[in-house]
Amino acid sequence: MANHGILGRTTPVVLNLIIINTIIFLAQGVMGDRVFDLFALHHIQSEYFRPYQLLTHMFMHGSFFHLLFNMFALWMFGCNMERLWGQKKFLIFYFICGFGAAIAQLINYGFDYAGINPGQLDPRSYDYIQQVWRNNATVGASGAIMGVLAAFGYTYPNVQLFIMPIPFPIKAKWAIIGIIALDVFGGFSNTANDNVAHFAHVGGALIGFLIVWYWNRKNKHWRLM
Repeated sequence: MANHGILGRTTPVVLNLIIINTIIFLAQGVMGDRVFDLFALHHIQSEYFRPYQLLTHMFMHGSFFHLLFNMFALWMFGCNMERLWGQKKFLIFYFICGFGAAIAQLINYGFDYAGINPGQLDPRSYDYIQQVWRNNATVGASGAIMGVLAAFGYTYPNVQLFIMPIPFPIKAKWAIIGIIALDVFGGFSNTANDNVAHFAHVGGALIGFLIVWYWNRKNKHWRLM
């Protein structure tokens, strides 16, 4: 029997990631801010940092539209890569990119707060910097998804994409390079009120590109599942 409609065209791992992310987003609304303290990615010197946050931050989102855009991008590009690689290899790739994005964000925290040693602060300054770090925790699947975009652009460079609000199609390689370039610019520009983790995006994209480049260089042939 042929599959029809969106669900019929959605690959199993991508579908399950969308479902899990949506369920967790709904749970966030019930649990409140405490869930961010536990599962968002915090600065490594924060009282709230836990190693497991390198994984859990990937399943949390800051708003409905944050979730919507991420899941749409995952569906749009991830299904193609899962069909190409198979379920297991795609899932491994996704999580490695997410971990890479988390490490990039921790490095970015290190640069942003270089020279601050909580052990040398007076109690008031210590409480203040801990609150700053608490409020600047990172959530979202964007880093992992940027890795998927980089893989798609490398694998299907000449596929035509429509990127709103640009009124004409653009080849995937140029569109995705442009998206990454905007993140690089956003990361260095340090615009006020910009709450996007640009360097996490760049880190995820870089890891994704390096993995696909390595696989192709070694001429790996992965069995489809």
